[in-house]
Amino acid sequence: MASFSFGAGNAAALLRVPLYLTGRLITLVVPRSRDEWVFGCAIGVADGALALWEQAAQAGENAVWLTGGHQDAAEAAARGIPSLPKHSVRGFWRTARARVIVVTHGFGDVNRYATSGAFLVQLWHGIPLKRIGLDSPVTTRSPFRAGARAISALLRTSYRATQRRIRLIPAASHLVRGRLESAFALSDERVPVTGEPRVDVLSQGTPQQRRMTARARLGQLASLPGDASRAILYAPTWRDGEPDPHGPDAAQWARLTALLDAHDAVLLRRAHHLGTGSPAVGHPRVQPLGSDVVADVTPLLPAMDVLITDYSSLVFDAALVPLPTVFFAPDVAEYAARRGFYGTYADIAGTDFAEGWDAVIADLERVLADPAERDRRLDAAARLNTRVHAYEDGGNTARVYRAIRAGLARDRRRTPAGGEE
Repeated sequence: MASFSFGAGNAAALLRVPLYLTGRLITLVVPRSRDEWVFGCAIGVADGALALWEQAAQAGENAVWLTGGHQDAAEAAARGIPSLPKHSVRGFWRTARARVIVVTHGFGDVNRYATSGAFLVQLWHGIPLKRIGLDSPVTTRSPFRAGARAISALLRTSYRATQRRIRLIPAASHLVRGRLESAFALSDERVPVTGEPRVDVLSQGTPQQRRMTARARLGQLASLPGDASRAILYAPTWRDGEPDPHGPDAAQWARLTALLDAHDAVLLRRAHHLGTGSPAVGHPRVQPLGSDVVADVTPLLPAMDVLITDYSSLVFDAALVPLPTVFFAPDVAEYAARRGFYGTYADIAGTDFAEGWDAVIADLERVLADPAERDRRLDAAARLNTRVHAYEDGGNTARVYRAIRAGLARDRRRTPAGGEE
């Protein structure tokens, strides 16, 4: 079973209504500090929150990371980051007192009951290809059959009101800005085009330096046969509690592993952190690279030679490298009907995407064996990059930090004396 689905999440949200109301009452009477920040991230001490943490720490901000478990706390300690358990009384209090709250997935990245009234920064965790938030009906799907329409309407109203607390969500480009404004019901000024902090790592230094750094890190996490071995990342997206796409059958596994042997390549399988994953194969050239191995795969993208994916936002990150991508969409019609896309899938993947493992293996063989095919897919990635990323200067995090400070300054000019500590 998957660890999360929208239905289960919405059921839990309804059960937590009394806690939300209690938290709201407390935040109405507890004054927020002038300068405290709290950070949280659903996947650990990682992603754009970590990039912005480093910027804020360098600037001397008074900040703490709110952790979701012992592993997060250990990672924070290893990095020298002060932390508190987000579900503790102290975690609630620091969230209730924080002037700035930074999250990457949702309000549950910190203490969800104490976010009202803060300058809430939602960094999000990738450029959306599939529809998200209010643009997708699954977001506010009723967990119950009885009264489903009324419950969905209530959830939609609540979601809209909650997301309007977001004071700033950075967009990678004006194209992406429109998607975020629609998904979260936000106005233009709350969605500045700054670039995403999470992908600065893909623009800093030279391509050779990024490749060397990422390969060294990948070598610590996976077993590569040699320095020149090619790394192929297979990363399907989350399917709202449904299993990941079926894996190859025995004959296809034999063909795939023979292909990996022939081209000195390793297939690294990364299930979505909320997905169900797929069984082990027991072949040295097929290895897991899930969230239990590395929380954030983005810094490792320069170490890769090919990406295989379906509807994941990783395709936009990979375009910054750039990487040739093999598109594998075995359930595209069903997924489009259930979740929907911004534009069409063909806008990103073209019309010759693979719908089964035989086609994936054939496409992968062409990329590995034919330099012209590799160049064709690299050109497609570069064109995609120009469509979705306004900046490639490694300065996204600094722009977001400046936007936060400017927003805080505007708030102070509007707040009467004595309105904060």
